[in-house]
Amino acid sequence: MVSSSAAENIKSFVAGGFGGVCAVVVGHPFDLTKTRLQTAPAGTYTGAVDVVKKTVAKDGIRGLYRGIVPPLLGVTPIFAVSFWAYDASKKLILAVTPERTSQALSIPELATAGFLSAVPTTLVTAPVERAKVLLQVQGQAGSGTHYTGVTDVLKHLYKEGGIRSIFRGTGATLARDGPGSAAYFAAYEVTKKFLTPAGASASDLNLQAVILAGGTAGVAMWAIAIPPDVLKSRIQSAAPGTYSGILDCARKTIAQDGVAALWKGFGPAMARAFPANAATFLGVEASRKLLDGLF
Repeated sequence: MVSSSAAENIKSFVAGGFGGVCAVVVGHPFDLTKTRLQTAPAGTYTGAVDVVKKTVAKDGIRGLYRGIVPPLLGVTPIFAVSFWAYDASKKLILAVTPERTSQALSIPELATAGFLSAVPTTLVTAPVERAKVLLQVQGQAGSGTHYTGVTDVLKHLYKEGGIRSIFRGTGATLARDGPGSAAYFAAYEVTKKFLTPAGASASDLNLQAVILAGGTAGVAMWAIAIPPDVLKSRIQSAAPGTYSGILDCARKTIAQDGVAALWKGFGPAMARAFPANAATFLGVEASRKLLDGLF
């Protein structure tokens, strides 16, 4: 018999993974557009629509899903760890504040739990993002080595610089996902509470409310995550030795392209934020209810 605590951990893990798959299927074309805008040499594209037009013209609709294998392979552990770590962080906060008068976490506490969830998640996210970015920028002007797939990317990176090369951009990933996850989970919980009628439970919200809360969470995250995401994409797609770290990347990016470069990809990121994260939480909530019915 699975203990109650272990069962809850399993449910959080599985539900998070399923939600992540939903997010990738819905959001990948937007993500590819964002990454290409962020990493292409100045003048390559006039905007997000131009990226889509040129990508489809060259590679067809399938081109919009270039690089989808790394997030699909990595998304289950990424989102599974994220949602498990978020639930574990909430329990940790309750455990270290035994004198509290309410078991309901405050907004700052929810944000703290969200930030903490990003720490273990980054260990999975960073190498997946590294492979995804290299595959996404492949074929655009200025891109280098041609990769045949995820395995080829990882083999090349390991040969190039070992484990450190595979994990390049880990600091930038945490700089994006720490504050981003804080905003993400806090916004979801606050929106759910706002939409819950008096006397009702947030777990009984209807489909439309979950979609709205999930979409709002995505918008909240990406509203603050774009600058570190730009730096992460540049660090992970650049030739070895181009940047010594995230601060060096920021300095060189601003010097070359201006402060506005830190917001490249904002349009497609925000366009993706609502539908992809609405799909995420819809998948999480639906699978969680199914799992609750099973054990």
